[in-house]
Formats: sequence, C-alpha cells, structure tokens
Amino acid sequence: MTGITRTSADLDPRRKRILFRAWHRGVREMDLVFGQFADNELAGLADSDLDELETIMAEEDNDLVKWIIGSQPVPERFRTPLFERINAYRPDFDVLFDHKDKNA
Repeated sequence: MTGITRTSADLDPRRKRILFRAWHRGVREMDLVFGQFADNELAGLADSDLDELETIMAEEDNDLVKWIIGSQPVPERFRTPLFERINAYRPDFDVLFDHKDKNA
C-alpha cells in the first residue's frame, strides 16, 4: 500500500506526474510528507507553486529529511511559505522510528 488517498483521474498530466513522484520517492518518510501534501494540496496549486514544488522535490531525500526534522537548518532558498506548508504534513517521525525499532 502506498498511502495514497486521492485519485489522479481529475488531474492534468503535470499534476499526475508530481502526485506519483510524491508517493514514490524511495525514502518512506518523504513519501509520507510529500504524498500527504500532494493528496491534499496539489489540485489547487498555482503554476508558480508547482514550479517551486518540483524544485524542492528535486533535492536529495536525505537532505529533505534533515531539514524537515530540524537536524539541519532549511537553506535560505527553501524558507518559503510553500516549504512551510509541506513541512506541516510531517508525520510523527519518532513514532515511525520507535515502531520500526520494536519490530526489528
């Protein structure tokens, strides 16, 4: 199960690609952040926001995780309202990591 909760049927091709990429990043934590954001916000984003989202999503997942959990500062270029909105979809990583440790 990917976690995706929305259909892409009503989305234009660009948004469909972004939605797929949001849920298939390769790092589960980033799937959850970007996927949840895309499920809820993608349809209403302006083209300029889509440009910025694609730029953010082009960054390395390991860097994105560090910025989102706060272990490294967010670079100035990403200190934007859109990045803050994405960051608001941050799952509780402590619970995720604790759950993984208990099942190891």
